[in-house]
Amino acid sequence: MIHDVDESIRALIRREVDDHGEVDVVFDAPTKEWAARRNTPTIDVYLYDVREDMRRRQLGIVDLPNDQGHTVSRRQPPRFFKLSYLLTAWTQRPEDEHRLLSGLLSCFLRHDALPVDVQVGALAENDLPLPITFAIPPPEDRALSDVWSALGGELKPSLDLVVVVPWDLDRTEPTAPPVTEPARVDMAEPMAGGVRRQHAGLPGDVQVS
Repeated sequence: MIHDVDESIRALIRREVDDHGEVDVVFDAPTKEWAARRNTPTIDVYLYDVREDMRRRQLGIVDLPNDQGHTVSRRQPPRFFKLSYLLTAWTQRPEDEHRLLSGLLSCFLRHDALPVDVQVGALAENDLPLPITFAIPPPEDRALSDVWSALGGELKPSLDLVVVVPWDLDRTEPTAPPVTEPARVDMAEPMAGGVRRQHAGLPGDVQVS
């Protein structure tokens, strides 16, 4: 699922930011060693945090009907996860990096969700836009300066992109088959000496055998 989100983000950036195909879109960690090897204009989309969106967690079960509308199985609702990406631009000149960052801002501010038409793989099967937040300060326990320190790189201008993705737990259990016959009551009870008394039908209608 995560790699499908990666490719969907790449498709959106290439469509709306990199009009001439001259900029690489990669998902590498922007370390000093990686920066030293880079020799072409690059937009780096680095996934640095994955955590569940607890506000979207649902309780209970979901009924799954067949073509006739009968419930044939039940499953747990999906869980939602926030994928946080660090977007940076890498060129030989700061002016060109700022131009790419401006393009990224324009691109993602036009969308409140990852568009369906750029989604690939399993995401495309759901046919649902994926909510995003962009350039919003991260929580206190996720400071970007700490991310750069962990990477061992120099602090650069960056944009924070968060994509909310549903994750199907694939926990499906079949239900009992539908009832096709009316209920029948059998009130037979054993009697002393092996004699059984059966009660059926109207009150007072008693058969003894």
